[in-house]
Amino acid sequence: MLPLVIAVIPTNKYHNRRTEVDNITFASKREADRYLELKLLVHAGQIVDLELQPRFPLVVNDQKIGTYVADFRYYESGSGVLIVEDVKGVKTEVYRLKAKLMKALYSIEIKEV
Repeated sequence: MLPLVIAVIPTNKYHNRRTEVDNITFASKREADRYLELKLLVHAGQIVDLELQPRFPLVVNDQKIGTYVADFRYYESGSGVLIVEDVKGVKTEVYRLKAKLMKALYSIEIKEV
């Protein structure tokens, strides 16, 4: 049984509406909808180890540049491939830089949904 959306909070500068599902507040309705899709995939056994808001330190030459916080991280059941997802509406310059650092530091290509 899927939970109902509990609250929708006014928009921000990117016109996202913070949305709450399962007592978890998401930055946008799109992100909350993706969470519900991923929960179905977990239930169907297609993905495992779903994690919300995983953090990746961005360190270059022992210097912390920042932290990338993805929306979701999980593994595909059949292949065991790690997937890092970001539900994107607007690709800011900071996001583009962090995506390049993720590729360079961790060999992770962010899946944009």
